[in-house]
Amino acid sequence: MKWTRSPAAAGTFYPALPWQLRAQIQGLIDPAAPKCEAVAVVVPHAGYQYSGSIAGAVYSRVRFPDTFVILGPNHYGLGAVASMMPEGLWTTPLGSVSIDAELARRILDSSQFLEVDSLGHSQEHAIEVQLPLLQAFEIPFRFVPIALMPCPYHVCQDIGEAVATAIQASDPKSRVTMIASTDFTHCGPMYHQLPPPGMTAADYARQQDRLAIEAILALDPERLYRTVEQHDISMCGVHATTAMLVAANLLGGRRAELVGYRTSADVTGEGDMAVGYAGVVIHPD
Repeated sequence: MKWTRSPAAAGTFYPALPWQLRAQIQGLIDPAAPKCEAVAVVVPHAGYQYSGSIAGAVYSRVRFPDTFVILGPNHYGLGAVASMMPEGLWTTPLGSVSIDAELARRILDSSQFLEVDSLGHSQEHAIEVQLPLLQAFEIPFRFVPIALMPCPYHVCQDIGEAVATAIQASDPKSRVTMIASTDFTHCGPMYHQLPPPGMTAADYARQQDRLAIEAILALDPERLYRTVEQHDISMCGVHATTAMLVAANLLGGRRAELVGYRTSADVTGEGDMAVGYAGVVIHPD
């Protein structure tokens, strides 16, 4: 079945009007920045006013591949635990992007846990918000969307291995880069997580996120999964990032670079609420 997915986050996480969207993104990306080959990247997925500068800085550094495999969380608990749309189009105010059906099918065939499922993607913003930022570079690309609910480590490992196996079986001339879409600590009353006495939400987020980021920079998926669990770090995309790190190690990822970090409090000035955002590029050397 071929799906055409309409945007669910336009008008909330980013502008719904194309000219407003392009104008905002122009302030977030630098098409002239020096480019590097990337095995994978980590980017946030909040509203562009909060985290768009981090995601834009990462994408500005990357030499675009033919296909992006975008792994993100399933925030809403809809559909399968591990869901993929294996074909079709996703539309945004800037146009349509095609799913790489051939690569998607190879990933599905290599995984025990991924399921063909559109419901898990129907309202989810974590993958969608990446597309206009990528489209703004005006370089053709396809993508594969994978959304994960909380799941055991072995499920993340299976999906990461499936992604790596499928990419390794691709035409060597067809380049693929993985994207892990995740925000980090969510601290404040609305997130049901408060900082320790005497510490601001932003300071607590930075303290917690440093632990998770160090595991990512070490390219250690088990350490990331374990650290987030042991320290109760409210990193929504930890499962997607864990799967990506499993694949990155198999695909020759050798060095991770922190491009930037900030919290929402850096934008709002709030003391009692903060979400952490980090951007990372994983290099092959």
